[in-house]
Amino acid sequence: MTNSTTINPIPAFHVMTKPVGPICNLNCTYCFYLEKEKLFGETEQFRMSDEVLEAYIRQYIEQQDVPEVSFAWQGGEPTLLGVDYFKKITTLQWKYANGKKVTNAIQTNGTLLNDKWGAFLAEHNFLVGLSIDGPPDLHDGYRVDKRDRPSSERVLHGLEILKKHKVEFNTLTVVHRKNSQEPERVYQYLKEIGSGYIQFIPLVERDADSVAKNLGLDLSLPPDLQRVERNRMVTDWSVLPEDYGEFLVKIYNAWVRQDVGKTFVQFFDVALGNWMGMSGALCVFSPTCGTAMALEHNGDLFSCDHYVYPKYKLGNIMNSSIREMVESKEQRKFGQDKLTKLPKFCRDCSVRFACHGECPKHRFLKTPQGEPGLNYLCAGYKRIFKHMQPTMEIMTQLLRSGRPAAEIMRIVAEKPGLAPTQPPKRNAPCPCDSGRKYAQCCGKK
Repeated sequence: MTNSTTINPIPAFHVMTKPVGPICNLNCTYCFYLEKEKLFGETEQFRMSDEVLEAYIRQYIEQQDVPEVSFAWQGGEPTLLGVDYFKKITTLQWKYANGKKVTNAIQTNGTLLNDKWGAFLAEHNFLVGLSIDGPPDLHDGYRVDKRDRPSSERVLHGLEILKKHKVEFNTLTVVHRKNSQEPERVYQYLKEIGSGYIQFIPLVERDADSVAKNLGLDLSLPPDLQRVERNRMVTDWSVLPEDYGEFLVKIYNAWVRQDVGKTFVQFFDVALGNWMGMSGALCVFSPTCGTAMALEHNGDLFSCDHYVYPKYKLGNIMNSSIREMVESKEQRKFGQDKLTKLPKFCRDCSVRFACHGECPKHRFLKTPQGEPGLNYLCAGYKRIFKHMQPTMEIMTQLLRSGRPAAEIMRIVAEKPGLAPTQPPKRNAPCPCDSGRKYAQCCGKK
């Protein structure tokens, strides 16, 4: 562990906590975390000990200079630990709260939820993130158990438990090769099962083949050949960039017409924040990162959930404090590299403010100029960000004028050509009904 610095101390940070490590009762085809068992010995007990758990909860609360501290419990599958383990967690949080408000979120596949879990989660106001990839036929394409059996029926039973006990929940949908082909169906299904808060996570997993890992993409090739090359660089279940962009475009078209203010889609909410100049709501779309780390069951702290490899191990909370590690030179450099290693092609991009190069783990293509560091999903992000630009600008103006963003639905209904279209001409009346020209209103930079 290297020396930390006190320059510009970080008031708050986030840790994704894995009290059961990578252990899970499912065996999802695309899960990158199951392989993390290999990082530990064969005799490893994948359960955070009482000693490590208490040290973590104490540090996490004490070392954050904010009135509210949010815990995030993930895995693997954290519900494997049982309700009594989480009762221990809430008891320790109460012990060390010292006047701060403490909240909890747990990400689960939902298959182990029962009435005992429902009652506990409701009593302690846990926010539950439920992993579900769409209708059963799309969900079960990759999300299976250890015996290769589908999991959708058990997930839906878990969802009913949450509803029965009035537990607040959102849904997390991994967008993969299969469900990316049916965006409207996925979106409608998520709304039908009662999800008012939806997260879409693009699945991008590098092919294990050493040749594929070293491939560079020649963007001077025709689009069809680029698509073939991209396909060779990732697993068969990874989403293709163009498909991901089109997936988001079609869902956005439905959302902007009928669901603004009713259904909250994380991607669109974060994009609106970036349009308003408030970047930072989500690390992947922020200029820098480094304040969202991952804690393994044995107390090892890593730079990020997607970088749980020996090279990115910051230390162990039993030997160093979390704050020392988050403010270490290594971690600060890790966070700044997101910005400093952004290729010129991206720095000059018209939608950089909305993307910021997305997550570094996806930056394995080369730019047209041959510079490394282009994001694999670049084509998809350009598609969606340029598509939403006209309506995002109007919603930005609405909010700045003290009006609700939901007014965009009326505006789009009255001007059906607005979404999707190119922005209005500079001297045309602004679609937000301000009475000014577009160039002097929503089109003003």
